Amino acid sequence: MHEQPLGAIPETREPHRKLLLTGWFSFLRGEATAGDVLALERVRDVLGRAGIAHDVAWSPGFHPEALHLEDVRPEDYSHLVFVCGPVHGEQIEELHRRFAHCVRIAVGTSVMAPGSPAVTGFHRVLARDASDTEPGRDLAARAPALPPRPVVGVVLTHGQHEHGPQPRHDRVAEEVTSWLAGKDCARLQLDTRLDTRDWRLCATPAQLESVLTRLDLVVTDGLHGLVLALRAGVPALAVDPVAGGAKVTAQARACDWPALVSAEQLDRRLLERWWHWCLTTGSVTARQIAAEFREGVVRDGADRLVEALQTRVVDRAG
Repeated sequence: MHEQPLGAIPETREPHRKLLLTGWFSFLRGEATAGDVLALERVRDVLGRAGIAHDVAWSPGFHPEALHLEDVRPEDYSHLVFVCGPVHGEQIEELHRRFAHCVRIAVGTSVMAPGSPAVTGFHRVLARDASDTEPGRDLAARAPALPPRPVVGVVLTHGQHEHGPQPRHDRVAEEVTSWLAGKDCARLQLDTRLDTRDWRLCATPAQLESVLTRLDLVVTDGLHGLVLALRAGVPALAVDPVAGGAKVTAQARACDWPALVSAEQLDRRLLERWWHWCLTTGSVTARQIAAEFREGVVRDGADRLVEALQTRVVDRAG
């Protein structure tokens, strides 16, 4: 890691030392990236092992209930550390002005303009990359290991016109997505529509199935969202968006799949119940149904097609 000593370090009273961690994730209109937050966790882990107490300033747009930079009393701190990201711009220069009495250190950062006030305002810069130096590894690489989270595919139809006045797709989508936003899971928006011209969509069923098989759960309001999830052996939390129940309800019944919520009964209590079931017992049930699909345990319309083709049309004209 490149270390660049800069300004003279002001005197601090060691017994009252308190450290504030900041970054682009701290600014009012800053953004929190996964890499930045993992870099922060790496720094917090090192400080924790060293027994150094610290606070973190978060953007109110990312953590509304946390400590925010604009609410911080600079005089409460002796040290300010800026973690990760590029060192440039007025926002960082304002940190130097506001925390002028603090020892200011940048760590795991990129330095594009070494002579800029944003850079020279730090007393030490422990850069991950800077001009004329060998780059160091990003702090996120050695962040503490993270516990796995469920990977959830979200397949919503956003309205179909075949059901007349009964569809409630918009309300279902709003309720389901607002609920999902609060779940501790990795969400992946998917579409069963295929398109050979749009790189964001799958071009073949095999491509979509390859994604589905890697999921822990599918949340869907579509018939094929349900069927394709079960075909892949993945549990589906299905919501029928049509009042009174329509094809999603019928298909869930045909597949003997219980994790179904009707448009009229859509509430978070039921969603939570089926979420838990899908991620536990439902995983086994989904694999069993996938095996039934492969083995053809239950006949479908295609099995009866050849027989239907033998049907003779009677000429009623006479």
